[in-house]
Amino acid sequence: MCRCLEVSASGYYGWEARLPSDRQNDNNRLLTRIRELHTDSGGILGAPRMHEDLTIEGETASKNRVARLMTVAGLQGWPRKKKRGQKKPPLLTPPGVNNLLERDFMALEPETKWVTDITEIKTGEGKLYLCVVLDLFSKLVIGWSMHHRQDRQMVLRAVEMAVWQRQGSGPVILHSDRGSLFRSGDYQRLLSKNTLMSAVGHCGDNAACEGFFGVLKRERTNRMRYPTLDSAKADLFDYIERFHNPRMRRRVAKYDMKLSTVFKPSVETR
Repeated sequence: MCRCLEVSASGYYGWEARLPSDRQNDNNRLLTRIRELHTDSGGILGAPRMHEDLTIEGETASKNRVARLMTVAGLQGWPRKKKRGQKKPPLLTPPGVNNLLERDFMALEPETKWVTDITEIKTGEGKLYLCVVLDLFSKLVIGWSMHHRQDRQMVLRAVEMAVWQRQGSGPVILHSDRGSLFRSGDYQRLLSKNTLMSAVGHCGDNAACEGFFGVLKRERTNRMRYPTLDSAKADLFDYIERFHNPRMRRRVAKYDMKLSTVFKPSVETR
C-alpha cells in the first residue's frame, strides 16, 4: 500500500496513529450543534442565520467557517423561489385617510410604526386566512388572527391583540393596503379609539408585511400539507410564537446590548 501511495511506512503508521487535532475536535463539536439547530428549525436555516444563532449562544466561529462546515455536512437552508406577479390596480382610499408611511420602513423605536395584511393558506378543508400586525422596529408579530372566512372581525381581532400587548400610549402609525376590510367603518373606529393613525397605501407600500408572509410560506407552509384547518392553525401558531417571535426578540436583545456598549461611558464618575 505504501508503494502504491508513494509514502513511507513510518509516515503512514504515524498518520494512522495520529490523534485528532484541537481544531478538528472543535469542528466536530460545532458541527454537532449545527446539526441540532438545523433539525430543530425544520431544515430551513442557512449559514447566515445559523451563524447568528451560534453567536447568540456564545460561539466565536466566523460565518465562513459555519458555511464550510454546513457544506461538508450537506446542510443548507430552504432556497427562495423567484416569481413575478401581475400588478393589481390600486383601490380607492377612504376619505380622510392618507399614506403616512410613504415606504419609510425604518423605525427607531418600538410602537411607532406597525403594518398589517392578510394572506391565505391552503388546507384540505379549504382556505385558512391569516391576518398579522407587525412592528417595524422589532419585526415581532404583535397581533394575529386566523379564520376560514376573510371578514372584518378577523382583522379587528388581530389589531385588538396588538393593542392589548402595547406598552405605551403614544400615537402609532398602522399601515395597510386598500383592501375593503381595512377601509371599513368598524376598523377605522377601532384605530381612532386606540390612538392608532390609519395609513392606507398601495399594496407595494406594504412590502414589510408581504416579506414576512413570503418567509413564512417559504420556510413553513409551502413545505407542508394541512389536512384540516386546525392542523394549519396549530402549525402557524408554532411558527409565529415558537420560531419567529423568539428569534426576533433575540435580535432586539443583541441590538440593545450593542447600544449599551456604545453609549457606556469609558470612565465612570461619581
